[in-house]
Amino acid sequence: MTYEPKGLESGLTNYGDRDFSRYLRRSFAKSMGYTGAALDRPIVGICSSESGFNNCHRHFPEMIEAVKRGVLAAGALPIVFPVISLGEVFLSPTSLVYRNLMAMTVEEMIRAQPMDSVVLLGGCDKTVPAMLMGAISANKPAAMVVAGPMMTGRHRGERLGACTDCRRFWASFRAGRVPADEIEQIEGRLAVTAGTCAVMGTASTMALMAETMGMILPGSAAIPAVHADRLRNCEETGTLAAQMAKTGGPRPREIVTPAAIRNALRVLLGVSGSTNAVIHLAAIAGRIGMKLDLEEFNRMSDETPVLVDLKPVGRGYMEDFHSAGGLEGVLRALSPKLDPTCGSITGETLGARLSRPLADPIDHGVIREATDPVAPEGGLIALRGSLAPEGAILKRAAATPGLLEHEGRAVVFTSLEDLAERIDAQDLDVTAEDVLVLQNAGPRSASGMPEAGYLPIPRKLAAQGVKDMVRISDARMSGTAFGTVVLHVAPEASGGGPLALVRDGDRIRLSAREKRIDLLVDAVELARRAAAWAKAGTQTTAPKRGYARLYHDHVLPAPDGCDFDFLRDEG
Repeated sequence: MTYEPKGLESGLTNYGDRDFSRYLRRSFAKSMGYTGAALDRPIVGICSSESGFNNCHRHFPEMIEAVKRGVLAAGALPIVFPVISLGEVFLSPTSLVYRNLMAMTVEEMIRAQPMDSVVLLGGCDKTVPAMLMGAISANKPAAMVVAGPMMTGRHRGERLGACTDCRRFWASFRAGRVPADEIEQIEGRLAVTAGTCAVMGTASTMALMAETMGMILPGSAAIPAVHADRLRNCEETGTLAAQMAKTGGPRPREIVTPAAIRNALRVLLGVSGSTNAVIHLAAIAGRIGMKLDLEEFNRMSDETPVLVDLKPVGRGYMEDFHSAGGLEGVLRALSPKLDPTCGSITGETLGARLSRPLADPIDHGVIREATDPVAPEGGLIALRGSLAPEGAILKRAAATPGLLEHEGRAVVFTSLEDLAERIDAQDLDVTAEDVLVLQNAGPRSASGMPEAGYLPIPRKLAAQGVKDMVRISDARMSGTAFGTVVLHVAPEASGGGPLALVRDGDRIRLSAREKRIDLLVDAVELARRAAAWAKAGTQTTAPKRGYARLYHDHVLPAPDGCDFDFLRDEG
């Protein structure tokens, strides 16, 4: 049966008279200068997350015009609509708290407004997963366009890219090796164009995940934000979205399948992407009734080499990755381990895509072949053990090799406020062999699981030249960060998990080889501490109103992606 787009008549406002609803809607639409012929076309919604509080998206007006060009050329009507935006560094307490709110607005606006298909424009860290989550749940034909990475800046003969280099220079500033006037100079040279961070941070990682899963056009994830190809990509996506509006598909749930998510996990490991992607992919999986299996994730990691030589774990930047061949090079190197039957918005399977001849050769100095990897094993692993019985995540590719097997004494900070107050105190009892532990920074804590897991090296140790220590928390860290950092510890401390029971001086053992993180305290003592914790009533106090209350009451733990319990598809 031929599909007939509904256009402006989709989801008519209910006045009890359908003909009146149609008449009134067209009347109000004509007040915006549309002709009747334009209003008779299929409609492509353009979902924009542009905001003055999102530097990554400041080029969206030009991108939107390019999408509209493609839609119009293909005979459909483009209509732009806004949703909330998540500018990573402009939100308090952290952008993850608002990811689910954005996903809800995306889902509801796609469902409530008259459109036959939608183009999603996102980029900065949490906007891509939020839009994918919302689009999957709404399940109208959808295609995504990402902002693209920014270009690098220059400082005294060195290339700089936000935000790995910002962390490196800030650490040197804290250690007294970079003066105040130079750090101020660097501040203006780290982020010099529109676009997302120039390294393999969360934004670029999630763009690659979206392409791997088939939700954006092949070859488009890594196009720099200011490159003309980014605008051509927008126009081509608009044309495709118009075709999808006319045919009624494919729809997100036909594309984002368990096999597609497993392919994305494989690519995540191969590019040594952001730890945040594990949370986002778990949330996306939840929208189709799938739960990530951490044991399977570890098996995949052990057999998947790191292929991309990019910061924060290598040398290059996203502009180098794009010029070297982009995701295409990674997919071809990993193809024996990928499911070739997975589809995409183009209607083409992954296998068909990879069977085509390459337009340009892959630069194997940036994107290695599987026989000559950057590292023989995947960049991320899941840990379990007495400190994290429900799991934790370690980016082993970003860790100091000598710390991957380590036992040390715990130095505990009970909150972000406690950390800020004491980390640089000269009388802090800490050595380089100790393990820094941050409690009460998980999803249901007052801080909302911020990117605070990258605990700073105590100033007195940094001044001695210490650059890394084992750091453990129920928080997250930026995909641009590096170091031996154990994250997403579950159950979280604010709910009484084992992390809440750690005390100064306890011994903690990390073994990346065994994929374990253990608190070396006997069970009797831990039971005593747990009883004391419960008696003290140290649970997080729920906010009284608004979205903060909704978040506190319904957010799921990190292994389930920190989505809301009522938004998952339980199958």
